[in-house]
This record gives sequence, C-alpha cells and structure tokens, in this order.
Amino acid sequence: MTLSADERVAQVSKARSVLEDMISDPLEATLILGSGLGGLVETIKPENVMEYRQIPGFAISTAPSHAGRLIIGELGGRRVGIMQGRMHLYEGWSPIDIALPIRVLRTLGATRLVVTNAAGALNTDFDPGDVMQISDHINLTGQNPLIGPHDDRLGLRFPDMSDAYDSRIQAICQSCFNNDGIPLQRGIYAGITGPSLETSAERRFIRQLGGDVVGMSTVMEVIAAKQAGFEVAGLSAITNKADGGADQQPDTIEEVLAYSAVAGDKILRVLPSLLRAWDQDKKADPA
Repeated sequence: MTLSADERVAQVSKARSVLEDMISDPLEATLILGSGLGGLVETIKPENVMEYRQIPGFAISTAPSHAGRLIIGELGGRRVGIMQGRMHLYEGWSPIDIALPIRVLRTLGATRLVVTNAAGALNTDFDPGDVMQISDHINLTGQNPLIGPHDDRLGLRFPDMSDAYDSRIQAICQSCFNNDGIPLQRGIYAGITGPSLETSAERRFIRQLGGDVVGMSTVMEVIAAKQAGFEVAGLSAITNKADGGADQQPDTIEEVLAYSAVAGDKILRVLPSLLRAWDQDKKADPA
C-alpha cells in the first residue's frame, strides 16, 4: 500500500511524539548497528531503551543478531540514539519502512549519522576483520525510499547524493583511526536486496562496476538521511572474502558474525573520539 504524503508525515509525527516522552534532551547523533555489531551498546550507559514494536510505525527486526531496540544514551560525551539492529528489504519491509526511523530521529535533534554494516569483500586487498570506510555506494536494489508522494516537510524532493558520505567527515574518521593505530580501508559499498548471497559471477560483475564490498543494507537509510539533512559517516565490518574467484569458499552466518565482532571491536575503539572530533570540527567551522 502506497502512503500519501500526509500519511508519511503523520507517521513520523506519531513516532516522534512517543519518543519525545522518553528523552530528556535533544539527540546529537544517531548510530545504526549492523549484523554482529550489537555488542557495542554494552559500552554505554543507557538512559532509555525501547523495543521497536513499542514505537508506532517502526518495523520489527528479524535478522540474526539484530535485537530491534532503540537505545538513548551517551557515547563520547554526546547524546546518541542507537539503533541496535535495522530493517532490511529482504525481510519484506518497504523502503519507506526502513526510512522511518531515520526521519524520526532527525526530528529529535540528531544531525549526524554513523551507519555500520557487515559486508563481503569484493576487493582482494581486504581481509575478514578489516574495517572499511564507505566513500560512496552503488544502489543495486532497484528501490528508493523517496519514490512516491512527496512532502517538503520530509526534505528535498531531489536531494544531491554526490557526497553521500561527507568527504569532510571521511577525513576526520581517517584521522581518528590513525590516532588509535587501527588500519582503515576505504572503498565503495554495493547494496543488494538479498537474502541469498551473490553468485561468484555476480561478485565479479559488481567488482567490475566499482564495488569494493557488497551488503544488504545501508543504502535506503543513507538516501533517507541525506534527504533529511544528516551528515553521514559509513563503516563496513569486512566479514568474508567475496571476490568470486576460482578458490571462492562457501560463506556461513557463523563466520560472518564472528568477523563482524572482530571489526566491531575496532569500530568501538574509535567511535567516541570520532563523535568528539566531529563535534569540534563543526564548532570550528565558521559556516
């Protein structure tokens, strides 16, 4: 069912009204945790925790390791809204369903988004357990959360995506990883629908298109975030070799989650300093 523009705005307002009652002050940033990265929440002291099913309009996460909770707390001295788990197209949710939490959290004050995911390495220079900074993405899903009736209250009808993962923030992120002595790869994320993993031929094809990693999330969220006015940083946890070569090995969810945790530990070490540096850089910007 296609929602009208008024219905989309009303959906955001209804969820916001519920969440406003659980937060004491506006949020500064939003963090989306991908597969195997949910353990990051153990490092913060939550102010409030709410199951997605308690928030009007929020879809329920069904993917492995996705708890489906919104956690309000503090990280790096910044007030954050942490999505412990996300929604995916392969679960049957629509792009609009996936975009809703992003739009709601923007109305609660958040202007910065750190999106994380688990991804397979198309680039043979990447190894499982590496962290890759997303410099750009390729949308291979054939879908977009902005399709349909539009209302300017949601943002621009035709948002510019030429700098989707803000280059200024990429430089800050690289500096933070360098300061912590953690290697950081850099590349392009290719988004597919899943849930079947790619064939070897598809992996070779996506690599030829320019993809460095491939995954089943992130793209819908980032499109909605740029329309809403977020600055975006993207980090991929490399979970497996997915180059489609002659020695391509079968992938298992157990290995994916294990390597997600390895890369997640690295991301966790940097996140507090990233949020602080992001904020300081913003304050120093005369614009």
